[in-house]
Amino acid sequence: MRPDALLYPAPEGLYCPEGGFYVDPVRPVERALVTHGHSDHARPGHVNVLATRQTLEIMRLRYGDGFCASEQAAAIGEELLINGVKVSFHPAGHVLGSAQIAIEKNGTRIVVSGDYKRRPDPTCATYVPVPCDVFITEATFGLPVFHHPDPMDEIGKLLASLRQFPERTHLVGAYALGKAQRVIRLLRDAGYAEPIYIHGAMEKLCDYYVGEGIDLGELLPATIESRDKSAFRGAVVIGPSSAFADRWARRFNEPLPAFASGWMMVRQRAKQLGVELPLVISDHCDWPELTETIRELHPAEVWVTHGREEALVRWCQLQGIKAKPLHLVGYEDEAD
Repeated sequence: MRPDALLYPAPEGLYCPEGGFYVDPVRPVERALVTHGHSDHARPGHVNVLATRQTLEIMRLRYGDGFCASEQAAAIGEELLINGVKVSFHPAGHVLGSAQIAIEKNGTRIVVSGDYKRRPDPTCATYVPVPCDVFITEATFGLPVFHHPDPMDEIGKLLASLRQFPERTHLVGAYALGKAQRVIRLLRDAGYAEPIYIHGAMEKLCDYYVGEGIDLGELLPATIESRDKSAFRGAVVIGPSSAFADRWARRFNEPLPAFASGWMMVRQRAKQLGVELPLVISDHCDWPELTETIRELHPAEVWVTHGREEALVRWCQLQGIKAKPLHLVGYEDEAD
């Protein structure tokens, strides 16, 4: 079966006409398969949603009980049949519950990776390579300049800053789902045992991670009204980057703004955000990891989406692998 007859880009997202479903649709549809809980991939309003149990539970936390009319949890590795099309979910290593989706019919298998990373991360299941004829890869950091450092070295910078400026409150901007919990776990693994203060927008998701067996240590609400401001001297406070631009952030003791993102490699972006301590911690693959994954899978075709598509397409072509950009819209990379 021709791959582009099994799956192709539509205005709503990647569409499988044989199965009658979309993958990570950007607008409400009858049947959606969702790779993970980030809001640009997991949107409310679909009639039927198929995803991992954790992704469904994260969607409910974020959108409420009515996020869809009907839901079905897919166990990792379980093969399901949708209108004659075989689908299965496999770990993507991006955030808790994230999955790649394999779609197969008449001997053709396409793997939609969603967002994925290869680095070890104790807050989610590790990426598993899935053999396929067509691999659909993101390219958020799909340029040769992106070589992400060891995240523990970046956490070392934060700990060094805490020692150097013990009087300042270190405000770490991090996306509420996945990045915040990973930064907390990295701090714990580096030996930081003090309470970590979190913005209210992160409490439900952090509680959920803890309920799923992810040890985050002692977490306290980052509220000042009921607490002496001096309590935050030398403390680590984690919140969404948007909160650092309002009065909430200015209440802390000599706040030192930090931000955890793969984009902190780009000095100009850090400067624009007013970041004093950039932490290059990404939940996506860097360039070597993207190319390593394609070499490892050795698919007949690679389709590249949401990111720096053209460079990775060109690299594939130079390796003798057929490749094309999908030019999907509606997926953001700023949160990393």
